[in-house]
Amino acid sequence: MTIERGIKFAQVGILVNASLVVVKLLSGIIGNSYALIADAAESSTDIFSSFIVWGGLQVASKPADEDHPYGHGKAEPLAAAVVAFMLMGAAFGIAILAVREIVTPHHTPAPFTLVVLGVVVLVKEVLFRKVEQVGQETRSTAVKADAWHHRSDAITSAAAFIGIAIALWGGPGWEAADDWAALLAAGLIGWNGCHMLRLSIGDLMDELPDPEIVGWVETAANGVAGVLATEKLRLRKFGMEYFVDIHVQANPALSLRESHILSGKVKQAIRTAVPAVKDASIHMEPFEGSERVETRPPPGHA
Repeated sequence: MTIERGIKFAQVGILVNASLVVVKLLSGIIGNSYALIADAAESSTDIFSSFIVWGGLQVASKPADEDHPYGHGKAEPLAAAVVAFMLMGAAFGIAILAVREIVTPHHTPAPFTLVVLGVVVLVKEVLFRKVEQVGQETRSTAVKADAWHHRSDAITSAAAFIGIAIALWGGPGWEAADDWAALLAAGLIGWNGCHMLRLSIGDLMDELPDPEIVGWVETAANGVAGVLATEKLRLRKFGMEYFVDIHVQANPALSLRESHILSGKVKQAIRTAVPAVKDASIHMEPFEGSERVETRPPPGHA
């Protein structure tokens, strides 16, 4: 159900952002606020990003096949990378247009735009927290990227709110305050885009996951009766799931069948401790530590 939850919130994001784009665009045009118009443009990219996340999760949910033995999970960080690029692109576009408006004299924004922005900040912050929670629970980079797209919209709106308030309070000569606010927001959005891009590239390059997860896997494996040592633990993240490779050392006198049974117990312990683990490859080895290992007598001996 993890991917289904991500898809559900991507769909919610599309509906919310489509409504906000219309409200902010009309309010910005009527209220003479470029920061609000820029905010509407940023929200429009949120719609496309949610569609991309939705599509990426749909592909990632496909089961493994002959051509993709590990499944289609890499579609998820790939979608996150596209969203990150969209964030950076939106930031660049907003910055260019904000500079243009700064050097172009225009009217002071209308006071009612503050009310619109206040509602937008509240809605987008609530949506960010909901989607971010899903991203944390599912460990989905794409869902987290989509959440930060919502947060970037809230940041843009908050900056626009401050800029318009300054413009209204300062009076003549302060009309460009909301444009400077849009420029500041563009920098924050661009930084978030770079951060999410680094995370998605890490997943695509099989970067070692969260050390906490690695610790859970190692503890679970070492806690199985008969396991004397573990080494060469490797984890790979495929979408919202993990694949584990681990070498387990056990009593050298164990038969092949007994080793097989022990490896099954290790795999079960790992998947119980970390349900996100899709599969675990257990390589059994004879224990070669310094401690003395009690061996069984050969067959036929008392």
